[in-house]
Amino acid sequence: MQLGKIGVVSPGDMGQAIAARIKESGLEVFTALEGRSERTRRLANEAGLADCGSLEKLVATCDMIVAVLNPGEAVSVARHAAHAMKASGRGIAYADLNAVSPQTAHEMDALISAAGGMFIDGGIIGPPPRSEKDRPRIYVSGPYAALFDQIRHPNLLVRVLSERVGDASGVKMCYGAMTKGTTALAVELLMAARMLGVEQALENELRESRNDVFEWQMKNIAIMPPKAYRWVPEMQEIAKTFGELGMTRRIFEGATDMYELIAATPLGKESPEQARKAARNGLEVTRELADKTKS
Repeated sequence: MQLGKIGVVSPGDMGQAIAARIKESGLEVFTALEGRSERTRRLANEAGLADCGSLEKLVATCDMIVAVLNPGEAVSVARHAAHAMKASGRGIAYADLNAVSPQTAHEMDALISAAGGMFIDGGIIGPPPRSEKDRPRIYVSGPYAALFDQIRHPNLLVRVLSERVGDASGVKMCYGAMTKGTTALAVELLMAARMLGVEQALENELRESRNDVFEWQMKNIAIMPPKAYRWVPEMQEIAKTFGELGMTRRIFEGATDMYELIAATPLGKESPEQARKAARNGLEVTRELADKTKS
């Protein structure tokens, strides 16, 4: 199967950047903006994406749909796409690149396959490829994963893992557990230190004994608040992954609580563009979160 037209749902912070790079690779890129926010419409326009309007029309137009969404919406959008495939008789490829558990990936595979489509399990690791130094890794797996090799761009590093649905999601879940799971812990302990009145002593100790870890977390925390609402369902998917393996879910249920708290704050309600403009560092973020929580 030769890919010519790619549909991206939806062109948010990550989706827009990936869509722009796919377009630069020489493929036609479309989206569906029916019911989307003004911000999403603006981002799609900035990337030069053609609007099909509805997801049904996107399925009727494209050879492959690439889903980059809030993980909590992944199954409902896959179900919607499956219905559109059945209605149109077009069994196209559907690549889910969201942070979901292998179990959820299998659920979407069943939906797309029953509609005659080709499901690709995927996961993105790395930042949105806005600048030339940003090169996210796109892990894909499943019987049709090799289709993604047709997307060739130096800022999109496609890594085909296997023909098993769930492998790409498994990598994403374990990696997200390490990065976003530890960020939730770091935010909580730094907030607690400020509320206890020992913030400076803890910062001095961390800089002296674990400066590498401290600086890494400062970078993670600085860009985290606008993404917190999306990390809530991601933590739930990680908890689901580990629970199905017979391990504890509770570590990541606690991380879910932290991101829910952060998402409800003024920092959590900012757009990524607003947060980048504010340019707060990690300590400024934790201090503002602690002060809002304490008040």
